[in-house]
Amino acid sequence: YYDVLLNRAFGNYRDILQDVTYHASMGIYLTYLNNPKSNPATNTFPDENYARELMQLFTIGTSMLNMDGTMMYDTAMVPIPTYNNNDIAEFSKIFTGLSWQDRTTFNRSAANDTSYTLPMKMFNTSHQAGQKFLLNGFVVPDRNPVDGNADITDALNNLFNHQNVPPYVSKFLIQRLVTSN
Repeated sequence: YYDVLLNRAFGNYRDILQDVTYHASMGIYLTYLNNPKSNPATNTFPDENYARELMQLFTIGTSMLNMDGTMMYDTAMVPIPTYNNNDIAEFSKIFTGLSWQDRTTFNRSAANDTSYTLPMKMFNTSHQAGQKFLLNGFVVPDRNPVDGNADITDALNNLFNHQNVPPYVSKFLIQRLVTSN
């Protein structure tokens, strides 16, 4: 996982988001590796961990920011949220169907230690079909046939192009990489 970040350190942040999303270690850590689509008969729904953390920690944060990094407030002086629980549920549908690269069927365990070094692969039969309603009114289409990788591309582009990414990510880069006398 460290190598992914090292390899992309001087590249595009969007590329880092994609590499992190497909990394098996992140899939295990945030519990979306082998994340199945909804099954109303068993009352199961996609895991929301990665969807929430991707927005909260890696892209847009929890509150809207001005371009100078200061908080935006509504008329009652309450911080304006960047997303809500419905957004988390919609993004969680995106991150279904991913499993180990070196497996031929979904929902199996790692084949061996090298499984952790390979990007996860999409099993479209386990990916949530249908439209997904993302941020800023963007709708992921109901693809036929189902194409989970295209859904992930749409979702990562939606987040990467969100107006909160520049001030949110820049603020952390400045805090961590700039020192003063």
